[in-house]
Amino acid sequence: MDEMADNPDTAPASSAVIDDGGPTDAELVARARDRNNDDAFEELFNRHRRRVALIAGRFFRQREQIEEIVQESFTKAFFALPEFSNQQEASFAAWVARIAFNACYDELRRNKRRPESAMSNVSEEESAWLKAQLGDESAGADIEAATVSKDLAGKLLSRLSAEDRMVLVMLDVEGMSVSEIAESTDWSASKVKVRAHRARASLRRVLGRFL
Repeated sequence: MDEMADNPDTAPASSAVIDDGGPTDAELVARARDRNNDDAFEELFNRHRRRVALIAGRFFRQREQIEEIVQESFTKAFFALPEFSNQQEASFAAWVARIAFNACYDELRRNKRRPESAMSNVSEEESAWLKAQLGDESAGADIEAATVSKDLAGKLLSRLSAEDRMVLVMLDVEGMSVSEIAESTDWSASKVKVRAHRARASLRRVLGRFL
């Protein structure tokens, strides 16, 4: 647990089937759900914890917060196993990722009243990079996506609302489609598009402070 929390960005997504021909995720879910097999759920946890930690690391920088999101996500997944159908389109990996995104969203909303003093933590080097990018006309509308993919993203994104931060990370970092985001958040596709537009405008305002 500590290893993946220390460096979640290096954590690869787990495969649905282990290399030695072991049981599939669907088979493990059935065992954990129908037979109350703790070993089966532990195997699911081991396969997918790095992916959940990676998602949490997109939103939080503190190791303790990442660990809390991982634990909360798998706890919710365990108790929601009866709702998971092996016949559904989404895989277990996609299902638990959705739970993780929602756990992150809930935590962001809980932290709304105590935001980080992010702008004061932006280094001179990062500030110079932003000024250069903002002054480069060729960057155009892609500046938001470029900013989100940089290390200082967390410092800037922490100034946005939970909804804005969620949709930008899903779009520009995770590379999710509008339909995938809609499914994960229970928003309509039109709401995702509107939210994305507003989020980019909010990020632009934050970036504008460097001009």
